[in-house]
Amino acid sequence: MKHFSSFFILVALVGMTLSAATPKKQVLGNFDRSASNHYAYPYGTDVKVPELTDAPVGYEPFYIDHYGRHGSRWLTNAKYYERPCQELNKAKEAGMLNLQGELLLRQLNTVYENSRNRAGDLSDEGAIQHQEIAQRMFDNFPNVFAGDARIDARSTVIIRCILSMQNETMRLRSLNPALRITTDASYHDMYYMGWGYGEDTLANDLRKSVDPISNGMYDKHLNPKRFIAQLVNDTAWAAANLNGRQLMRDVFDVAGSLQGHEFFDDINLYHYFSNNEIFELWRLKNIYWYIHWANAPQNGNRMPFIERALLRDMIEKADDAIATGERGASLRFGHETCVLPLACLMELDSVNYSCENLDELHEHWQDYNTIPKACNIQMIFYRPTGTQGNKADDILVKVLLNEHEALLPVQPVDGPYYRWTDLRRYYDEKLQTVIDWSV
Repeated sequence: MKHFSSFFILVALVGMTLSAATPKKQVLGNFDRSASNHYAYPYGTDVKVPELTDAPVGYEPFYIDHYGRHGSRWLTNAKYYERPCQELNKAKEAGMLNLQGELLLRQLNTVYENSRNRAGDLSDEGAIQHQEIAQRMFDNFPNVFAGDARIDARSTVIIRCILSMQNETMRLRSLNPALRITTDASYHDMYYMGWGYGEDTLANDLRKSVDPISNGMYDKHLNPKRFIAQLVNDTAWAAANLNGRQLMRDVFDVAGSLQGHEFFDDINLYHYFSNNEIFELWRLKNIYWYIHWANAPQNGNRMPFIERALLRDMIEKADDAIATGERGASLRFGHETCVLPLACLMELDSVNYSCENLDELHEHWQDYNTIPKACNIQMIFYRPTGTQGNKADDILVKVLLNEHEALLPVQPVDGPYYRWTDLRRYYDEKLQTVIDWSV
């Protein structure tokens, strides 16, 4: 671990390194990043787990407040596998599919057959991602999980989230059988655990209101002619009979999702796309995620506030842990559609970025940095070593976004460590400014 006094120097160095590696170089250097929210959690595979800063002298961690997304999964609807097969079969039946098109159809059929009755399910890789996150959490913060620490784990009612919770808690129990672990998945908690189950019907209306912007960007910038031409014998027939733009998007979604399955290692669909097409398809999906779920002026900068109940729950549970002095963690398992607006609401790093010019968005904001599969936010709470009862003024906190130390919107005590009373006050004041959603 590095010493905390060097934190901001290292942040500056990392920033300079990332700016040198442009988003286009990052995407083309690793096509998996182009999958946006289908990007498999990178740590443990192609990216080294970030080094953490030592706690200030005289402090130890005692509590973790967490929200994490489920791990890698199958695509959420069977149509995403079936639709490109149907489109290519249409060309095959008309005698218009060439050898390249035949190969793609066979590959897509293989994936489709394996996906039957699996829509939305957690994948083999998704389970491993959560086991490894639990292992690192335990290794990084052993004091939190010492003795008979209490672990309260809750999930949305979606199966892939429940299984993600199960994989993390089972690994924790294997590491310390004395842990007092409770798990739950109920509609009772969905008002803060998962969007769309509470009172924010206007949030859905806001997302629908930006659909024309996203769709218009695809219509304007995505040209499927080259992609289709490599698959068919007659491009004029294809233009009249195939939905080329949708087919291109569907194949690309399947291509990006395969990284979440160990047994599809021999199928690579990226070679059907040029580098420029891969980058453009990612750039357009990046815009989609931004305007639908982030702090975008196109949605009135309202979307982060859909997670106000979740942030309030995290604050209240942290206050309870501080008051009781118990070691332990509150682990919540849900979706990227919660992680992204929550990270914006908490103003972690630059996730809360806001801009009008969507054509330049990718230079400043990249979805794969925030919402890969198994993305997570961990608030780590520290108290003076050896204390039993806690005073709020003595508590420090740092936040990990996908296991790297995040910058927060208040003055730090030192490095990535902040006084909890300062951060709590900031979030309290921000939550008081929530606009009238009925307007």
